[in-house]
Amino acid sequence: MSKDSFNFKQFTIRQDRCAMKVGTDGTLLGAWASAPSGTCRILDIGTGTGLIALMMAQRFPEAHVTGIDIDGEAVCQARENVLASPFFNRITILEGDIADFQVAESFDVIVSNPPFFVSSLECPDNQRTQARHTSSLTYETLFKFVNRLLSDTGNFCLIIPSDYRSRIESKAAMEALFVTKVCSIRTTPNKPIKRFLMEFRKHSVDQIDIESGVLEFEPMKRSDWYQKYVNDFYIR
Repeated sequence: MSKDSFNFKQFTIRQDRCAMKVGTDGTLLGAWASAPSGTCRILDIGTGTGLIALMMAQRFPEAHVTGIDIDGEAVCQARENVLASPFFNRITILEGDIADFQVAESFDVIVSNPPFFVSSLECPDNQRTQARHTSSLTYETLFKFVNRLLSDTGNFCLIIPSDYRSRIESKAAMEALFVTKVCSIRTTPNKPIKRFLMEFRKHSVDQIDIESGVLEFEPMKRSDWYQKYVNDFYIR
């Protein structure tokens, strides 16, 4: 394994041509996001290397997964990763802007590890900037198209920095999308919350499903909670 590739139990992610490499955020989302049993349609917005699309295909063996990304280099690499995997016949990778994406059928699940550095200094690497910043995909735009593409009973899952939660819920509400599940993530027990995994649906629920997790209780040692989610993916 090298910085240009990352080996999982059932597939390998090659990433030398992608701005954003395999990281904890994407892996957490791919392991946490829910989908209905049986045949379903899943969309991964901003698929990058194809990591989350591949994880969802592994977890849901009857699912058909579509990944879309605006970065041509990432799309080429994601296609290579998919073709080298056992799930190649159930994953389609498309190049394009989500704003121009037209489909005949809605999706049962939409997942996204979106750009989130709204006000931070943009990176001089244009490809990395595009992948990390909301200059090319704002939260308003994301929720607008999620609303259009999601089925009436479907769910949308994403991961965000902890201090973005209120603005995310506000943007979602503007598109009539309601929080149904929230999982707070700490790196260690004594650290503040670093990320939120969130699920939205088109219909509100009486009680939001709330979960909390810690990545490590000791340095370089995964917590039981984290290991439960990634056990089917990480080699060790």
